[in-house]
Amino acid sequence: QVQLVESGGGLVQAGASLRLSCAASGRPVRNYAMGWFRQAPGKEREFVAAITRSGGSTDYADSVKGRFTISRDNAKNTVDLQIDSLKPEDTAVYYCAIRTYYSGDNYYTRRDEYNYWGQGTQVTVSS
Repeated sequence: QVQLVESGGGLVQAGASLRLSCAASGRPVRNYAMGWFRQAPGKEREFVAAITRSGGSTDYADSVKGRFTISRDNAKNTVDLQIDSLKPEDTAVYYCAIRTYYSGDNYYTRRDEYNYWGQGTQVTVSS
């Protein structure tokens, strides 16, 4: 079992920055790929960013490239998402996910590739 707890969300104005953090417990995350997804009202949960277990490679949704940065600190058992230049369309609940199936040093972009999820943190961006 892995527990994931997200934090750092809030209400901000367009153009602001936020740093979301995901703290894991139950297993050391250094062995597993992790990712961030988001879900806006009335929409499906969508991929945002992913990182390999080593942290050596990352991937981003086209809509966030250049503004979002995913990083991990395996010593602290955390993965963060730095969000810059926030836009109203970034408004959503942001979820952290971890894939505990061993599969090399890869990243994953589909929801069904992850098997544990956090409860989410709300990000609201006003225009």
